[in-house]
Formats: sequence, C-alpha cells, structure tokens
Amino acid sequence: MKISKFVSGRYIKRYYYKSFEPTKINITWELDNSDLIMMLSKADNKLGELNAYSQLIPDVDFFIKMHVVKESTLSSRIEGTRTNIEEALQVEENIRPENRNDWKEVQNYIQAMNQSIEQLKTLPLSNRLIRNAHKVLLQGVRGEHKLPGEFRKSQNWIGGSSIADAVFVPPHHEGLPDLMSDFEKFLHNEQVGLPQLIKIGIAHYQFETIHPFLDGNGRIGRLLITLFLIDKKLLDKPTLYLSDYFEKNRLLYYDNLQNARIHSNLVQWLKFFLQGVITTAEKSVQTFRDIIVLKEKTDNRISSLGKRQTNARLLLKHLYANPIVDIKKSAKLLNVNFSTAKRLIEAFVKHGILTEITGYKRNRLFVFDEYLKLFR
Repeated sequence: MKISKFVSGRYIKRYYYKSFEPTKINITWELDNSDLIMMLSKADNKLGELNAYSQLIPDVDFFIKMHVVKESTLSSRIEGTRTNIEEALQVEENIRPENRNDWKEVQNYIQAMNQSIEQLKTLPLSNRLIRNAHKVLLQGVRGEHKLPGEFRKSQNWIGGSSIADAVFVPPHHEGLPDLMSDFEKFLHNEQVGLPQLIKIGIAHYQFETIHPFLDGNGRIGRLLITLFLIDKKLLDKPTLYLSDYFEKNRLLYYDNLQNARIHSNLVQWLKFFLQGVITTAEKSVQTFRDIIVLKEKTDNRISSLGKRQTNARLLLKHLYANPIVDIKKSAKLLNVNFSTAKRLIEAFVKHGILTEITGYKRNRLFVFDEYLKLFR
C-alpha cells in the first residue's frame, strides 16, 4: 500500500452505535511522499546525534533516570494527573494525601517503563511485554478494576459522556485478538518496506486506534515508542521521549490521530510524529550539553571541600539521579552519621549547589535546582 493511498478502515453498525474497524497494517508499504522522506532524513540525523551524545557522557544512566521521571510525569499529565516532576521525585510520605493517587500513577509509569526496558533484554517487543507493562501501570490506582494486564473484553470509547455521543469508538472487542496479532507481526516484520521511524509512527497510530485496554492506552502507546527505538537499536539508551512534545501540542496530537482515522490522512499524522522526533531529539541533545556544562561547574564548586570531596562526589552522583534529598537519606547513602551529612549538605547550600525548599527546621528537603530546571 502506498502511504498516500492509505485507507484507514470502516465503520461497522452495532446495536446502537458504530465501531471503527481499522485496516490491518502488516502489509507491504510504499513510502511515496517526498515531504515525508525529507522529514524522515532529518529525524534520522537528529536521532543519531542524540544517540551519540548518550554514549559520550560518563554515568549517563544517572541522567537517564531523570528523563524517565520527566516522561512519566508528562505522559500521565496528558491523561489528567496533576503531579509535577518535583513531587514525582519525592517519597509518598512527603506528598499531600489529596495528591497521592496522582503521585502513585506516575510512580507506576516509572516502574512500567523500567521493567519493560529490562524485559527487552530477554523478551521481544510483543503483546506479552505490553500486557506486563499495563498490569504494572494500573496496579493500585484508578483503573485497577479495568482488567490490568489484559486486553478488553467489552466495548470502550473516547470522548463524550457515553458511547452514544463518543468522539471515537474503537473496534469491537471480538476482533481484538486478530488486530493485536496483526499489530505484533507488523512490529517484527522487516519486509514491510518501511524505515523504522515511519514504522513506529504507524504502530503508535494503530495502537491508539485499536485501543486494546479499558484504561491506560495513551500511556502504554507512548511508552511503546521508546521501547521500539531501543528494540530496533536506533537508541542504545532510552533517551527519547515524546510525551513532552505531545503534551505541549495536545490538541494537534489528538486531531492528527483522528484525522488519520476519519480522512485516512496518515501522511499528516506521520509529519506531526516526525516533527516530534526532531524537536524532542534537538531538545534532548541540548539538555545533555547543558548537563556537561553544569557538571563541570559543580565539580569546580566542590573542589574546595578538601577531605570531604570523596563524599561530596558520591552525593553529587546521587543528585544527578534524584535532585531532591534530605539529610537522613544522605547519611544513609554515604554511610556517615547524621551530623556529618548535615555539614556536607550545608556546604552544598553554601556553594549554591543545593537549596532548601520546605522552610522547616526539621525534616528539611534540599533540591539541586540548577539541574532540575534542565528537565522542567
């Protein structure tokens, strides 16, 4: 099928509504749009540049932990949670009771992301892995009764107060096994005639159109993008996350998906998707550049701490993974007593590395604000 001639599917009359039955995608494709080909070239170059940076930076896994937290916060925000990145980095006891459900949803996304990346070492990117991630995503939060880890066995819909006035009604649940089998085969079929970035753009569209779960489809669909890039070796490290781009362009995100369904305009959706890859990769590269500059500046600040430099460097390494800390946690991390950790934290505050954010005399929290700002 030529991408420009894509036919998205058809509506099937049900009892009192119509469900959309999408065209299967595990077919031979032809990329026949010159604008799309030019954007693809630029996106590939930007992704390659980002991947190169991730290999050059020492201890890059510490910085990637912050990328995962940011992605989890923003992907969950698209679905209506209100947790910000500062809250996501804290332990539950520091979160106001009324905010803990949202906080838990973000923590579940972080766990689902980390678990899925680890499972890719032994499992293919498959329906099984997707269901595993979904089970973690809905554990103990709203949606926990909506078949965590299982594809839906009833009809769902998007938008509207009921199925009668829904914006979009995905395919009927009886056809899900066949559609998700086709989806999985498409992910692994290297004979479909598509570059990998176009392939995952189509896969994301198809997943969101099938909407195979009763809840959590958006988050799993966005998680799928990063997992695919790692699985296909386009990235050595999980450094590209599109939720920031989708969240800032939320209406365009939904409009382009819906436009592809209603008007079969897959090309426009793919242009939007590739622009997201370009924009996000450029921003991620700049973040890594800023991290290198900040790391050098901060290393210079602690060079005057004399005998405390060893502990200072250990604490600093921890702050790159989690830039919010308290004295008790620091003492445990460094295996020193409370007063020693307190003096080191105070030295970090004096040198402008940490800032106290609670205003309390006890149970104080300190933030590596210069670093955290790079991810806001």
